[in-house]
Amino acid sequence: MARVLVVDDEIGIRELLSEILYDEGHTVELAENAAQARESRLRSRPDLVLLDIWMPDLDGVTLLKEWSSQGLLNMPVIMMSGHATVDTAVEATRIGAVDFLEKPITLQRLLKSVASGLAHPVIPASMRSRTERPIDPVFTQQPVLSSSAQTAAPAPTPPPIDHSRLGSISLEQPLREARDEFERLYFEYHLGRENHSMTRVSERTGLERTHLYRKLKQLGIDTSRKKNTG
Repeated sequence: MARVLVVDDEIGIRELLSEILYDEGHTVELAENAAQARESRLRSRPDLVLLDIWMPDLDGVTLLKEWSSQGLLNMPVIMMSGHATVDTAVEATRIGAVDFLEKPITLQRLLKSVASGLAHPVIPASMRSRTERPIDPVFTQQPVLSSSAQTAAPAPTPPPIDHSRLGSISLEQPLREARDEFERLYFEYHLGRENHSMTRVSERTGLERTHLYRKLKQLGIDTSRKKNTG
């Protein structure tokens, strides 16, 4: 898969994006500011960069301009921000960013943007026609699966439910603790059923994937595939 550099000054966002991308099979490098991003870009030569705009030392658009002017913008860069304007998004795409993600970033939008960025080579700004229509930084169509793709994979056989564990949940304890015990059992069951595929667990449980990661972390559940022995 790909080497992805995630640049964001918020540790929670870095960790969340890292977990999602790692689960998709990518190798992930993390940077919390422009200085670390420069160093990591030279050291690891990422295939794609997720770059936040608002950072304490240097904003992402300025760093993007720096890479472009130095001939270092030879990988797709996807900008991220929760406060940027449309003008900022358009400016970033004109400099060379391949897409713009508005926070909070949904799972589907993130995965689609990353896949699209990796599938298309970067064209330096000096080689792009001034009359070329810029990429729409905000609105892109969601992919539509064909009927054959939707029905190709049969549903996996669910693992047996350990009913003895259900009976071990004490009804004498506070509701919050009893609910946590049930939710832990519930998610462990679906992780086993879906072979620890977070995409399928998200679909099965009806939780958006970013929320699913937070819930599993809150419950202390290890999402690693190697925990599953099949």
